[in-house]
Amino acid sequence: MQLYFVRHGQSANNFLWDQTGSSKGRSVDAELTQMGRQQAELVAQFLRGLHSPSASQTNDVYNAAGFGVTHLYTSLMARAVATGSIIAQALDLPLVAWEDLHEVGGIYQEDEQTGERIGQPGKTRAYLEAHYPRLVLDGPNTYKAGWWNRPHEELEQASVRARRVLHDLIEWHGEKDDRLAVVSHGAFYNALLRAMLKLPAESHCWFMLNNTALSRFDFCRDRIELVYLNRLDHLPPDLVT
Repeated sequence: MQLYFVRHGQSANNFLWDQTGSSKGRSVDAELTQMGRQQAELVAQFLRGLHSPSASQTNDVYNAAGFGVTHLYTSLMARAVATGSIIAQALDLPLVAWEDLHEVGGIYQEDEQTGERIGQPGKTRAYLEAHYPRLVLDGPNTYKAGWWNRPHEELEQASVRARRVLHDLIEWHGEKDDRLAVVSHGAFYNALLRAMLKLPAESHCWFMLNNTALSRFDFCRDRIELVYLNRLDHLPPDLVT
């Protein structure tokens, strides 16, 4: 199994932070900016493209022969679903919702005076179906009142979730030839890498991940190979965020 982790395109909250260095005024569930959509289009074309048709697919550690994505999963946060939908269209694949891929913290509103983080509903099933026709959701009765509807997620809970995602990846796709792309988030990427590397949740390290960057992990019988991290070949310098 090969896993390609794709961070979503630039969101309105990413732009806010880049401009102000503050999360004051952040959106509960930020949408992509225009630049974020451009980034998503470029990574989608990159994943679809065949860079060197003559390249051997044996030990192709830089995907010179292409990516050959067979499964596409996404977080249910708006910025991830929008990015995933653009990729799904380019690859002609269904976009499967995987709730556990959400960003650390979940959907919450931060009280600007007290700093308390208060859980919010998240997008409803009706909204998701209306805006993202390629999105595949579980069961006909899920998310009618929103997909989150719970308190803010704490760091230890995110670590448990990352270990669960790692377990499920192996359980579902294991020793198969599947090539999965998951569209998710920067802090959860760090939680997942810490789970792979068996690092503590409070580990004082941060793995940088730019918007729409690609990271590849090969799951072998006795190990996980980190093939490359934070790959940005598909973006021109002025679109790197």
